[in-house]
Amino acid sequence: MSGGKVSVLGAHYLQLIRWDRPAGWLLLLWPTLSALWIASGGFPGWHLLTVFTLGTFLMRSAGCCLNDVADRDFDRHVKRTANRPVTSGAVSVKAALLLGAALALAAFGLVLTTNTAAVSWSFAALAVALVYPYAKRHVAMPQAVLGVAFSFGIPMAFAAVQGHVPLLAWLLLLGNLFWVLAYDTEYAMVDRDDDLKIGMKTSAITLGRFDVAAVMLSYFLYLLIWTLALASLSGLALNGAYAVGVALAVVQAVWHGCLIRHRERAGCFKAFRLNHWLGFTVFVGLAVTYALP
Repeated sequence: MSGGKVSVLGAHYLQLIRWDRPAGWLLLLWPTLSALWIASGGFPGWHLLTVFTLGTFLMRSAGCCLNDVADRDFDRHVKRTANRPVTSGAVSVKAALLLGAALALAAFGLVLTTNTAAVSWSFAALAVALVYPYAKRHVAMPQAVLGVAFSFGIPMAFAAVQGHVPLLAWLLLLGNLFWVLAYDTEYAMVDRDDDLKIGMKTSAITLGRFDVAAVMLSYFLYLLIWTLALASLSGLALNGAYAVGVALAVVQAVWHGCLIRHRERAGCFKAFRLNHWLGFTVFVGLAVTYALP
């Protein structure tokens, strides 16, 4: 194989794992790091920070490989996804699955450097990740399944730090699930017309004319659950830093509501892409709170 062909194929593999679209793995990273800080009572140490940062990137990349294989017959009918590598034939199904498996194994290797509790919960996390691509065929709100998959870094973080998963972790997972519902419904609103034609099930279709209201309610529930759970169960004195973080998150949520209110593709996609800043804002508020004396 010539150098040019290798270069082109490498570009297709990078496109497959969404290398050029970091928003997806950042949406996974910020709640995971937030949980890591909460479970540790502050900075968790470089080992766990490295494990969960790299593990998040690897698992999201593996998920993209599986998702594109599962959706290859649907993606060709959707404007935004018609040119994805597996759908277009640039990368074979076998190659995509092998890459996904290699990435997942690399992530598992990182988990093995933590403790037994985290290793045990990693199998549950993998099971949910495997189920999600097929939920879109059978579940009216597949975004709820994605919400669990994209929130599982939270109990994993607690397990790695504390050796068990307390009630607080599950409440944070529940709150984060609502955030995933918010931003993935925005994402689904982009493809609603195409998804209706091919019979795909999404929250944007299920919610119908209540989609914008549901997105805004989901943002509200996410921030409310996290704030109440942290105030009542974590022993954390929520100072001004966290309050500022939540206030800035609320401002961003309102802005996203403005972007999606007319249900235009460009506005909905922009709102989705910018959501990682909302998660980053909450994380920074927490990190500064723990750093202050």
